[in-house]
Amino acid sequence: MGIKELTDSIKSEALALGFDLVGISPVGDLPENQFYKEWLSNGYAGEMGYMEKNPERRADVRAILPDARSVVSCGLNYNTGYPYSTQARDGGKGWIARYAWGDDYHETIKKKLEELKGYIHEAAREDDTGVCYVDTGPVLERNYARHAGVGWTGKNTCIINQQKGSWLFLGEIITTLELDYDTPPPDRCGTCTSCIDACPTDAIREPYVLDSRRCISYLTIELKGSIPMELRDKMDNNIFGCDICQDVCPWNKQALVTEQESFLPRESIYNPDLGSLSRLSAQDFRDMFKGSPVKRSKRRGFLRNVMIAIGNSGDKELIPRVKDCLEDEEPLVRMHAAWALWKLDGKKCEETLMNHRKNESDPEVLDEIDSILQELSASCAADMVSA
Repeated sequence: MGIKELTDSIKSEALALGFDLVGISPVGDLPENQFYKEWLSNGYAGEMGYMEKNPERRADVRAILPDARSVVSCGLNYNTGYPYSTQARDGGKGWIARYAWGDDYHETIKKKLEELKGYIHEAAREDDTGVCYVDTGPVLERNYARHAGVGWTGKNTCIINQQKGSWLFLGEIITTLELDYDTPPPDRCGTCTSCIDACPTDAIREPYVLDSRRCISYLTIELKGSIPMELRDKMDNNIFGCDICQDVCPWNKQALVTEQESFLPRESIYNPDLGSLSRLSAQDFRDMFKGSPVKRSKRRGFLRNVMIAIGNSGDKELIPRVKDCLEDEEPLVRMHAAWALWKLDGKKCEETLMNHRKNESDPEVLDEIDSILQELSASCAADMVSA
């Protein structure tokens, strides 16, 4: 079988397995990889230390597979057709990014990639060596996807396809086979800055440059400790990930709807009730998010996010729930519950926080309460002066 015939058969099989997009790129040190090193040097990876390990290994897949010649990039659409986050802003509800509504995509895509790798091995009729990756390996997958023609890199740094939009999961097969390569599509973002303008935390510092430390997805998933106070009130009701920069992208207005049933939202995950979430025990959390990407945040991180969303909700009926969370076993939850109580109850929270302080032992929680009490004191003094 010739190179072109083999390449065409691989693409046909990928589509038959359910992938929506497939393309092939050569290996090598791609031009974008130098930008990646600069991005790291600017500190934009935040606490994602795994991204800083062995940058040279990420820069060239031949560090993974020395005899690699090609990268097969596959895209799978996860747009379920449900309303966007910008259309579902209910004060008592939380927003979970749509990629996490259904089953863990890693398993779905990995299974398809393994089947495609098996097909390649049989079709090539030689001792082809291949390695599959889905998001978790040391591969700059968006760079390879662009060079494979899957889509261009948008100003929000997502891969965008002209027909499919940007609601795409990506996966790769690194192979020792020489194949027929695709070419990168042109950048079709033009003068549009919708994603930059809509980002509430100004995480997109300039076109194509994302500061993860300000990104709501990073803050709610990757960051393990306290969320910076100056960013909390900008996070609205986002409790796991954020869809805003994709919601507003014009290329997603006509995005096709996925046929993958495993990506459809579980009833308990789509726009869930914040009051109910605030009561989740450790076992409740495990049960609710079994087989879901949300489990990655762990209960303490998730409840931290829920507290911020409640604080931003303006719903005073949730105050009793917040007070309950002041007694949570996790200091991280107690810390953000104190902030939520301040946001909902204003000056009235002072007595509650002072009483809680007497029995609080965690230094970070104490610092949080002291900071809030100082703000209340300064506000009271300012009111007296103005009066």
